[in-house]
This record gives sequence, structure tokens and C-alpha cells, in this order.
Amino acid sequence: MTFLITGGAGFLGINLARYFLNRGFHVRSLDIAAFDYPEKHQVEVIQGDIRDPQAVKRAMAGVEIVIHCAAALPLYRRDEIFSTDVDGTRILLQAAAAADVKRFIFISSTAVYGVPDHHPIFETDRVHGVGPYGEAKIAAEELCREFRNRGMCVPIIRPKTFIGPERLGVFELLYAWAYDGRNFPLIGSGGNRYQLLDVEDLCQAIYLCATCDRTLVNDEFNVGAKEFGTLRQDFQSVLDRAGHGRKVVGFPAWPVIQLLKLLEFLHLSPLYQWVYETMPQDSFVSIDRITTRLGFAPQYSNRDALLRNYEWYLAKRVTFQNRSGVSHRVPWKHGVLQFAQHFF
Repeated sequence: MTFLITGGAGFLGINLARYFLNRGFHVRSLDIAAFDYPEKHQVEVIQGDIRDPQAVKRAMAGVEIVIHCAAALPLYRRDEIFSTDVDGTRILLQAAAAADVKRFIFISSTAVYGVPDHHPIFETDRVHGVGPYGEAKIAAEELCREFRNRGMCVPIIRPKTFIGPERLGVFELLYAWAYDGRNFPLIGSGGNRYQLLDVEDLCQAIYLCATCDRTLVNDEFNVGAKEFGTLRQDFQSVLDRAGHGRKVVGFPAWPVIQLLKLLEFLHLSPLYQWVYETMPQDSFVSIDRITTRLGFAPQYSNRDALLRNYEWYLAKRVTFQNRSGVSHRVPWKHGVLQFAQHFF
């Protein structure tokens, strides 16, 4: 089978490409960014924008399975997020329908649940996006359901925040402060349970949606780690591995959130609304639907995933020093947090 991965040059994209290549499948990538990995000679690379109908039509030819990962992340402007995450998804769905693609797997986000008032969160709970990214994911899901109602097989995966090899972004803050021997600040006490997900386990969930019976997969699925502790416990494991004797330090949530709102407005902080408003809250989903229906069996706990990502960070650290951007593959600009670290 031929798999088309949109956003194939991104963090999830390259992990998926490796996962499917290792299982003998033909992988095609469509991404606006260059595919600069060692696997570039094993992957059919099409460099183009998912908002370009001609590029999408070219990429869709002869494809059985589409895995739609491409997205404008929360640090992008609102108009860019909606044009990419909503309009781009519509163009892809239309092209997939015209090409008679067997399955179109959409990678959504648990950001669609907003800041919920109960846990665990089930797929049947109401959606309420926080910020443009969450709102755009909800709108894109609606498009997926429209095409599902027309007869397409369109599994929707809602993963928790996922980490692993090639992941930097906001987690680079934790890894950099741990490496430098600094304490790490948390919004709130850190006693809340916050579920993460290893990218390898997410790849497993996507593989199941691509290969299990069509009648079983044509639905929405939460995906997250099965085992996770409190945010303080899981983040502390990274500081312990760094070996400097540093600790996670909690701060009262309300005043810190107000400060971060101001800093975000002034473009002085890499943290956006969904991150700082959910960090002090419990945040975990039920994965019963995908485990019982598709046999999903996550291999990594929160702690395992964080330490695996940190080990990759240590091995690759020199390759991304002095680089920054707005994708998960590079460190985000620290802004005022660059100065704040000196107090920890």
C-alpha cells in the first residue's frame, strides 16, 4: 500500500514515515517544508502546500491511505491557522474523495475539549476549543464527518500532547533547564494528573486505524498514555536524570496565568493560552474505545516518554543550538523566559 503523510517533514510525519517504512510500506510525504532526514531516499517526497489543489492532486495519485498530520500550530497567526487547518483539510478531503482513497485518517487534538470540568474525558463529551488552534481543529473535524457521511472512511484521532525523537517545541524549555542544572517552574502545585503520549504509541494507534476493519475504525478515538503520574512527578524524573539535584517548583496558578496572558499579548512568551490554562489542571482522556475496539496497547508511560525524548535531546543538542521557530522540531523562542531562568 501507498501511504500519503501530510506534514511528512514534521515531528509526527517523520516518526510515521519510519514506522511504516519499517513495515514495508511505500511512503509519500507532502509538506511545504523540505524533507531533510536520512530517509529522504526511501520516501517519495512532494514539497508543496496542502492549500494548493494542484499539489494535493499530484500527491493523492495512487494513494490508498492518507494520514493528515499537517497543521499550523498555535504560535501561528489566527488566519494562517484557519487557512491551513480548515481550508487545507477541505482541499485534501475533496481530493481524497476524487481519487477514491480507501481511508483518510485525520490527526486532531484533545485541544478540542478545551478546559473540561471532569475527567477522564470521553469521545462523546462536548467540544469547546480554546484559542484559534482548538477552534480550527473542531471545524476540521466537522469537515471530516461531512465526508464520512458521504461514504468515506475517515477515522479521527485525538491524541494527547505527544513527545519523542525529533520533538522540541515547548518541551525544550524543560530539557534545556534540566541540562543547565536549573530548577523548573510549574504553574500551580504540580499535583494534577496530566497525561502525555509517546509518538511511537501514537504511530501504533494510526497503524491500527489504517489496517483494522473499516467498520471498526470509522469513528473518533482518544489516544494517550495508559500510565501517568502527576505533572510534578513526571517532570521531576527529567530533572533527576539530569543529575544536578534540582527540583520542580510550583507557583500559585492565578497570578502566573494573568502574567502569562500579558506576556503572550506582548509577544514576549512562547507559552500560549491552551498550555498555561491547562497546565495546572487535571488533563487526561479515556482510551477505552481504542483499546477495546482496535486492541491499542501503549508501551510507554509519561515518565518513559519524557526520558526517551530527553535522551534524544542530549544526543542531538548541538545540532539545533541557536535555532528557533514555531514548529515542534525546533526550540521555540524563549522570550522573557530566557531571563527568568537565571532565577532558578
